[in-house]
Amino acid sequence: MVKLYDEGVFLVNGNNIVPESEATPDMNKDEAKKGTIAYSILKAHNTSDDMDKLKIKFDAMTSHDITFVGIIQTAKASGLEKFPIPYVLTNCHNSLCAVGGTINEDDHVFGLSAAKKYGGIFVPPHVAVIHQYMRETMAGCGKMILGSDSHTRYGALGTMAIGEGGGELVKQLLCDTYDVAYPGVIGIYLTGKPNPGVGPQDIALAIIGEVFGNGFVKNKVMEFVGPGVSSMTTDYRNGVDVMTTETTCLSSIWRTDEDTKHFLTVHGRAGEYKELNPADCAFYDGMVYVDLSTVKPMIALPCHPSNTFEIDELNANLPDILHEAEENVRALAEKKDIPFSLTDKVKDGKLHVQQGIIAGCAGGNYTNVMEAAHILKNAKTGNGEFSLSVYPSSMPVYLDLVKKGAISELMAAGAVLKTAFCGPCFGAGDTPANDALSIRHTTRNFPNREGSKPGVGQLSAVALMDARSIAATAANGGVLTSAEKYADDYTVPEYEYDDSTYQSRIYNGFGAADEKADLVYGPNIKDWPQMSPLEDNILLKVCSKIMDPVTTTDELIPSGETSSYRSNPLGLAEFALSRRDPEYVARSKEVDKIEKARIAGKSVTEEEPQLEAVYAKLSEKFGNIDIQKTEVGSMIYCVKPGDGSAREQAASCQRVLGGLANICSEYATKRYRSNVMNWGMIPFQMKQEPQFEVGDYIYIPDIKAALDGDMQDIKAYVVADEIKEISLYIAPMTEDEKKIVRAGCLINYNRSRR
Repeated sequence: MVKLYDEGVFLVNGNNIVPESEATPDMNKDEAKKGTIAYSILKAHNTSDDMDKLKIKFDAMTSHDITFVGIIQTAKASGLEKFPIPYVLTNCHNSLCAVGGTINEDDHVFGLSAAKKYGGIFVPPHVAVIHQYMRETMAGCGKMILGSDSHTRYGALGTMAIGEGGGELVKQLLCDTYDVAYPGVIGIYLTGKPNPGVGPQDIALAIIGEVFGNGFVKNKVMEFVGPGVSSMTTDYRNGVDVMTTETTCLSSIWRTDEDTKHFLTVHGRAGEYKELNPADCAFYDGMVYVDLSTVKPMIALPCHPSNTFEIDELNANLPDILHEAEENVRALAEKKDIPFSLTDKVKDGKLHVQQGIIAGCAGGNYTNVMEAAHILKNAKTGNGEFSLSVYPSSMPVYLDLVKKGAISELMAAGAVLKTAFCGPCFGAGDTPANDALSIRHTTRNFPNREGSKPGVGQLSAVALMDARSIAATAANGGVLTSAEKYADDYTVPEYEYDDSTYQSRIYNGFGAADEKADLVYGPNIKDWPQMSPLEDNILLKVCSKIMDPVTTTDELIPSGETSSYRSNPLGLAEFALSRRDPEYVARSKEVDKIEKARIAGKSVTEEEPQLEAVYAKLSEKFGNIDIQKTEVGSMIYCVKPGDGSAREQAASCQRVLGGLANICSEYATKRYRSNVMNWGMIPFQMKQEPQFEVGDYIYIPDIKAALDGDMQDIKAYVVADEIKEISLYIAPMTEDEKKIVRAGCLINYNRSRR
């Protein structure tokens, strides 16, 4: 059972839930707010005197090879001299050589050279996925870690971790701060104990299904408390914790106990442990009550982790549920006529899936793989269409799985064992066949994230499940099966950590920067193009209008093979909105030509004759328009953009194509909105339905003055057959964020401060 308390809640003595409406007079809400674990950690890392407006400095940072080149290039252009805190560069997104030529290894060589020059930590390909390495070597109780991957979550180890776009990491590298209003804190009260056959993915999906759609924890901290925490091992908790990203929360933190201490001790870091518990009276802005004993094996059908069902419920209602999921997939497909079906995979009343994957920071953990191996011992996956691949999350995990015999058991059953790699999570490994259904213990099942290409007539889909039920399905020849059918009293053997692989291969140069060392550039590693500061007035051309309820970062810039251009800003930008609005790039480029003509002092109306009529209409209303002080840029409208990845490319690709603003009803995540601002775009919102179409121009005079005001009623004018006035607003921005937007991007802002 998952129950939401949609009001403030006092937690007394760690066990007693008292809704705010039932509080006694002696319960002081303001003081009790200071009793959360989150408050104590945020206070310890806040460099300002104001707990309402936090200025956070982190203990460590991490990035993988899709993001670290751009981050280091941005920081270098901004005056970087050395890494001031441990910065881990991992290479777990490393199989792009097939489509990117040498760029795959070129980025790795660049990363190693950066670690040597600036004093970083470099984890080579196949050695560990980003978050497992951080769990094993960097996370500790009371710490804060910042990562450029959205699944930067180490709350089960007592670390408040946040996944953000590269701009926020650049600020830390330049000894600036992460500025954010004090977030709401939602208690996740756990009671009971998971039943045999129920894994961490099941617990996570049960929670995600209840809180994503209503935004219950959006941009808030999820604080896991209650007796149920201690019913799970820390390795198991890690699997639940990493999936909290899919709720759109800001961060997570868990109470710690002896098992947390044991985990850190096993990893040679007993000194990183300290007890973290809420105070005797702690106040939460809401509460999610989870009885772990009631959670059943779950499945999240395409195309979102919140599209959740109990496996038994699905199996009992296959035609109806699958038909609806099938329609959802088709609705999101770029080409509507691509043959795709889920219902055709039902044979004799049973759902047959074509592929199983256990991988990454969510699925490849020791406990998950051991449980899967136990289920598959003496079983066979069969010689039909179904296949199973397993990716242990790090070499130390892999090594102990070998010692424990789990690898041989999986291989004997027909599973294929692979190295630590995030490919199945971002569309660069084990792409299913066209029209196939893959079940995965990974983090996301967004449209085409598995690697299919609807633009050329390919479409497959992913459902998320726990490793235990994936193994049960594999043992049943690919017929969807709940792990409860195979549950017994199996106890996972104690994990033995051996970091000899790390000692042999990882470069640790923190505190030993070599300023004389050279950065090694491959031919596809390019600098950021020049970006202009904000003008007094702006003229936006609507280049895309997306009315879907949510627009993911995968739609804004696809993951997978497009990342072969990850270090080439203009090359990568060619793929912006390619799966959602293929004409967007061409439209934006045309607008960018106009702006470049303006900057060069040329006639913008000669570059775009249509502007003659636009400026004529505006002049009738406002008098003569100063064209040279009117910046021209492209704009995207989405209802709710930014769910998903922290990859800043979702915003930077818009910007390098001439993007100047976004307009939306609301932003799905803080991290995407932060990326928009760090790349010099204005994060407009509007309350009414959009009264404009693709191709329309929107004029906003005195935008700088608007940024200096309350930003709550910014007059804008849609230039169509007639001029229509609309009202825009901007949610609160810090003074630095305003300066960044005025400067045109974070790079310009940092250069101006030198």
